[in-house]
Amino acid sequence: MYIDICGDGVIISECKCTLRGGMDLTKKQQHLFDYLQRQLEDEGRAPSLRQAAEDLGVSHNAVAQLITQLERKGVIEREGRYSRSIRILPPQESREVLRGRELPVVGRITAGVPMYAQQEYDGSVVVDAALFPGSNLFCLRIQGSSMEEAGILDGDLVVCEPRQYAENGEIVAVLIQGEEATVKRFFSGADHIELRPENKTFSPTRYPFSDVLVQGKVLGVIRSYDK
Repeated sequence: MYIDICGDGVIISECKCTLRGGMDLTKKQQHLFDYLQRQLEDEGRAPSLRQAAEDLGVSHNAVAQLITQLERKGVIEREGRYSRSIRILPPQESREVLRGRELPVVGRITAGVPMYAQQEYDGSVVVDAALFPGSNLFCLRIQGSSMEEAGILDGDLVVCEPRQYAENGEIVAVLIQGEEATVKRFFSGADHIELRPENKTFSPTRYPFSDVLVQGKVLGVIRSYDK
């Protein structure tokens, strides 16, 4: 389940997948496609052109031509013209639904009292590319409840767009005094930065401009309901 933050509201949308349906392939193309699918499932990788030609009883050139045709029809994808790295693609009508992207998780930050900013790599998560289309996005793990009224709960992953600036009222990830990281709502005063929580039991904090470095704008939240 993805929670996409839009302004001050929270939009919840469920990620669904569509199974492969029929494809407009010739008999020869379908035969090769089924063969490639079996090889990928059984062996974990695509066969060489030589192996495919021997297994199917056709010429090396025929296999190469059929693979090119399958690429043009959008049912498989290769990293390069001569690469054995082949990926089976979903049908065109469902591709936008199934298309995902992998984002790095870079440590944990707090939504309560700021904690030491752990910037080490902490795995990755696959998100819906249609919900999060920006460049160089990253995720941070939330600890604490100071942002719960904005729909950001303890244990959530926040998806962030890299930023070194913020507009008043935006929810951002910031680094405080080069060591502590936190997620708060950002406001710039005449001589200070104010970071406001979204929980009445927490108080806003103020810092000199030099103490606060914006790391990214929070675009949305990923929540696991079995945590």
